[in-house]
This record gives sequence, structure tokens and C-alpha cells, in this order.
Amino acid sequence: MPLLRQIQWSLARRAFKPVAVDDFRTWTGATMTVAAWHLAREIRTRSKAQNVGILLPTSGMFPPALLAAWMAGRTAVPLNYLLSRSDLEFIAKDAGLDAVIAVGPMLDVIGGPIPGLEVIRLDEMRFTGVPPVSFGPSAAPDDTLVILYTSGTSGRPKGVMLSDRNLSANVEQVVDWAQFDHRDTMLGVLPQFHSFGLTVMTLLPLVVGCGAVYTARFIPGKLLELARKHRPTVFVAIPSMYNALLHAKKADAEALESLRYVVSGGEPLPDKVASGFMERFGKRINEGYGLTETSPCTNWCLPEEFRPHSVGRALPRVEERIVGPDGQLLGPNQDGEVRIKGPNVMKGYYNLPELTASVFDEHGFFRTGDMGRRDDDGHLFITGRIKEMLIISGENVFPREIEEVVNHHPFVKDSAVVGLQDPSRGEVPICFVELKDDVAWDEQDVRAFVREKLPPYKVPREFRVLEMLPRNPTGKIMRRALSERIKAEG
Repeated sequence: MPLLRQIQWSLARRAFKPVAVDDFRTWTGATMTVAAWHLAREIRTRSKAQNVGILLPTSGMFPPALLAAWMAGRTAVPLNYLLSRSDLEFIAKDAGLDAVIAVGPMLDVIGGPIPGLEVIRLDEMRFTGVPPVSFGPSAAPDDTLVILYTSGTSGRPKGVMLSDRNLSANVEQVVDWAQFDHRDTMLGVLPQFHSFGLTVMTLLPLVVGCGAVYTARFIPGKLLELARKHRPTVFVAIPSMYNALLHAKKADAEALESLRYVVSGGEPLPDKVASGFMERFGKRINEGYGLTETSPCTNWCLPEEFRPHSVGRALPRVEERIVGPDGQLLGPNQDGEVRIKGPNVMKGYYNLPELTASVFDEHGFFRTGDMGRRDDDGHLFITGRIKEMLIISGENVFPREIEEVVNHHPFVKDSAVVGLQDPSRGEVPICFVELKDDVAWDEQDVRAFVREKLPPYKVPREFRVLEMLPRNPTGKIMRRALSERIKAEG
């Protein structure tokens, strides 16, 4: 059954029951459906383009906007409001948008309306009465439902086309793997323009009929209050959010005792955060893995299968292989590129057929660009990005190996390692450090600490203190920006 039909059926069954709660209101199945009907009429009236933009905060407003686009026979393009103005204007042009669904505060965030786009303001609409009922066309499996643009940390953003088959499959894969049902409640703070925020925190609750509690901004104290009030069973966040919760005042184990799944994704989870969270809240954080191009989930480490640093086994109907530099298949416990195949893997990049062709190998597997290995039981361990790997005196070294050690120093809040070209050793590691509040920098102490735990060739040649490490809109440290900084210094 097409994804839209699955959601419409689920909302009809919960017509007078809460389906989502956000910072402003409670949404029932009926209010969400009627809002989508109103919006679908606006889209058909005010937009002629195939693609329609969505510029909304994490909230219960997002599902009606998404459903309305599909009811109107359009493709939704959720806009990352944390991108630069120039990137947003590029996306609007590249996607051929002529309209965007938004609210006033979000327009303020991006510096005002984007020229040439009709703005359908949700906060100015009156959802009174029932508009003509229209369930919309039934999508074919290969029809593109959304185009998610990457955050553009390495060049211009790319539009990832996800089809009805891709999104439906990933929802089904996650449900089958984690056994979600209507008794679960999701606590959502990840932005819904993000692939995980879209698929797992938005589409999955709509399909399964479980509850969703959304908040637009990550404020540790408020998040803990919501957890106490709504007793969620699932919380997914990035490592920096878990670190912030760990240091939040008035945080206690009782606030999070209802959670059965505490999942981290987006980047590797530091040992210090994982152990600290377990000690303070009594909850083990399990890591997951995926990419925008895979809708996104491919791996999820279940609590009963926990292994440190593992992102778990592959989800149902996901094929995974580890490949060496020459394309040869590698066996267990050997490092190579992670390649993925399955119904959740994207159609391709929008308007970029050559790039699309280049990221699939001759067997149809998607080249992730991530290095990893699988153990004898099929548990995947991500080592790092291939492009970020350092070659020091002929040895392969990934930044994470060094960062994990540096981050354990009591002065260090976070760190990032990049390579500097060296005529004798090929590359040498340079470590950028973000310090905890109210501590004095002592390089000798940090260097001695690292030397005790790493071989000499992995000890950074230099430590450089930054007030704040550069991060992309989803919270990942941008090592590329640090590398460019080094190059600019000559």
C-alpha cells in the first residue's frame, strides 16, 4: 500500500485520539487530516511546480504539510533552515520551487522570504470548515515523495531523491527490527528536514499509530520535563545532545526511566558520554547507522545485543558488504568500505545522473564512503570516513582513534583531528580542542596524558585550542573546515 494511504488509514482510525503533541497544541487524527486537506487545496491553487518546499520547525505542523504535498500530487522538499542563505537560494532554484509552506518565525530565521517563492503561511491560514475532501493520487513505488538536500559540507547541497518504496521500506524495516507498536511514544527533537527526523520520528509514528511528542528546540531542561510528563519509550539524538543532557542541572534517572530505546546517530558516540549517561540515568545508549541516501536506517544496535562502538547488525532486507581498495570482498574483522543494497537505498541525486551512477558499484551496492568492519556475528563497527583517513608513516589512522583518547582528558569538552602534510611522514595529526568551561589550558598535561595511551606516531604534533569547534547544521564536526584552515595558514 502506498505510504500516503497507510498514513491516511492510520489517522482515520485515530480520528478523535491524540496523534502528536508539540510546543503549541495537541493534534488528533482528524485535525491533522483536515489541516492537510486545507493545505492541499492551497498548494493546488498557488503552486504550479512539481516540487514544493516545507520550511517548518520540529512540530505537529510538519506532517499535515507533508501529506498535503502528496495529496496535491507533488514532491516535498523539506528545507534545512540552518543552512546559509545562499545555500537555501541554491536549493530553491535547483529544485525548481515556486512555493514554500512556512510560518513567520521560520522566515525570520532565514532572513525573510526567498525571492520568487510564493509563501503559504500556516500561521495566517484559518482552518475552519471542511474543504473538498481529496485523498490524492496513489503513488507508484518509484515515484519520488521527498527530496532531501544534504547540508553541503563538501560543496553545494545535493538533492537525495527518496521514493515511496524507499520510505515505506525503511519504516517497515525499523518496525520489524525494533518491534514498535501503538503503545510506544516517540520524543522528537531532531529536525524533520533531517532523514532520521523525517522517517523514524515522523513517518513511523504516523504509520504505526504510536504517539509523538515534538519540541522545536533542544533545551535540556525542557526535554527532561517533556519526558517526565509524557513518559516516552523512544528517544533518538546526536552525541552532543546526550552530552548536554548529561550535564543538565536537575537531571535525574527518574526523568528518563520510561525509555526502552535510547539511540545515538549522526556521528560516533564518545566513550565518555556513553559511560557517563549510563552512570547518571541508568540507560545504555545504543548506536545506529545510516545515511540520507539510505532513507536513512541500515543498522541498529538493540539493547540486548549491545557491543561497545557497534552500530548493530543490518536491518531486515538490507544487504551489507565490506570491500577493499581493489573492490575485493573482505571477511570478518577486516577494515574496508561499507557498501549497502536494499529497497531503502535512494533513487539517486536530483539533476545529477553522472554523480548518481558513480556512487553505485557494478553489483548495485551504494558506496557509503565510510570505513568499517563486521565481527563474526555481523555486528558493524564504523571506523571513519575514507576521505578523513590519515596515512602516517605508511600506517592508516582514523581521527576517531586519537579523539577518543583526547576526549577522556578532564579539561577537554570535545576534539577534532585532521592531517597536515609532512615531507618525511606523509601526514601528521593536528588536534583542535574545545575546552570545558572555567579550565585553564595545559598542553604539557594533555600531551603527557595522550602519550600514555597512544603509540608515538599517533600523538598529535600540535594541539590548538578553539572556543568552539565548527559543526554543520546537524551537529557533526566539520573536519574539512579545519583542514582548510590549516591550508590557509600555509
